[in-house]
Amino acid sequence: MKKIYIDTLGCEKNTYDSQTLAAELIERGCVVVSEPMEADILIVNTCGFIDDAKRESIEKIFELAETKGEDKKLIVTGCLSQRYHEELIEEMPEVDMFFGVNDYKALADILTEKNSILSSENRVSSDMVGDTIDPLKYKKRVFDESSYTGVLKIAEGCNNMCSFCAIPMIRGRFRSKRMEDCIREAEDMAEAGIKELIVIAQDTSQYGIDLYGKLMLPELLRKLCLVDGIEWIRLMYVYDNGITDDLIEVIAHEDKICKYIDIPIQHISDNVLNMMGRQSSGSSIMKAIEKLREGVPEIHIRTTLLVGFPGEKEEDIEELLEFLNTYKIDRVGAFAYSDEEGTPAFLMDGKLDEATKQARRNAVMETQIRISEELNERKIGKEYEVIIDEILEDNVYIGRTKYDSPEVDCEVTFAGRSNHSRGDIVKVLINNAYEYDIEGEEIL
Repeated sequence: MKKIYIDTLGCEKNTYDSQTLAAELIERGCVVVSEPMEADILIVNTCGFIDDAKRESIEKIFELAETKGEDKKLIVTGCLSQRYHEELIEEMPEVDMFFGVNDYKALADILTEKNSILSSENRVSSDMVGDTIDPLKYKKRVFDESSYTGVLKIAEGCNNMCSFCAIPMIRGRFRSKRMEDCIREAEDMAEAGIKELIVIAQDTSQYGIDLYGKLMLPELLRKLCLVDGIEWIRLMYVYDNGITDDLIEVIAHEDKICKYIDIPIQHISDNVLNMMGRQSSGSSIMKAIEKLREGVPEIHIRTTLLVGFPGEKEEDIEELLEFLNTYKIDRVGAFAYSDEEGTPAFLMDGKLDEATKQARRNAVMETQIRISEELNERKIGKEYEVIIDEILEDNVYIGRTKYDSPEVDCEVTFAGRSNHSRGDIVKVLINNAYEYDIEGEEIL
């Protein structure tokens, strides 16, 4: 019986992949352990999207390599392995084998073979270097016993081909999962105790276009709302061109769907958006926001901005700051541009120095801090449902409203009037507000 440790880095998509890999291995008689020292095989599921993520993945690989010893095998999988396996083979002799993002079944096959390829000189999965793309289909997953929030990946890959992004070359073209498979996975999640369903894809709004010839996200959401046990459904990575009247109606009228949406706009200046190869314009983004707020007055919008792009001018940043001050987006994260090999932006002229990029990012976040505090202060005196994420001493809890995603958004610290567990949903009256977080007390 092989004991396997899986360390997952990066985004929710990697978490999903690790959960499906764990389920496959357990079904084949392996044991997934929580500590590397207990394992026969160490697996690092890496991220290779931006420089900081690459660095974290490399550090984790070397950290586990130091604990490896002669009796353990070390395997690297995920985006970094998919993208840079040739370089990694040269630089990391400590790693026994490399797999990519479409190789999880092949990895399970190899780990459970009697005469495993892990004992040979071949250190790269044959599937990874070919053109095989795993079709998206129903997969079992493993959740922690205490899990109450989880992601449902409804599509893989991307067709947008933004000039700064390596995702299409890593994860392939956009492909949806069949609706019945999505529903079946959601039912599995509910059975495992998941209350909060986070719907993700690289471009969630395009769900179904490849399978059914039309946008099917609204129909999928209606069916997900019928799954017993799921209480909150949260939408992530919805592009502005997919915010249709039908989608707005579903968000507005289905009680289980959080009045929250993540729209990855990246910028507002047409000059920068054009260089980025985005399919949006500043006008289309603003119209989508206005339409959402008209149809769903309580909607909270999250977005991610990318500043310091090659050729970005000072007036582009000023336009972005003016947009933030005018539209007051509820949740904003900002990143400074970093070069990604193999992307069109990597070869562009007009690269900005690191100090300029960071100064522009800081200007964006300083503006957003003021906006966030202003919006939080409007919540004082109001009641919200809060899901508990953490239990502190003396009946003090940390949680989130329906308007906040785990780990990245606003937290609610509140005094409880009764004993609760993680994942419980309680009513809280807000009595204090800060830049990014709020405080309150439970209402019985």
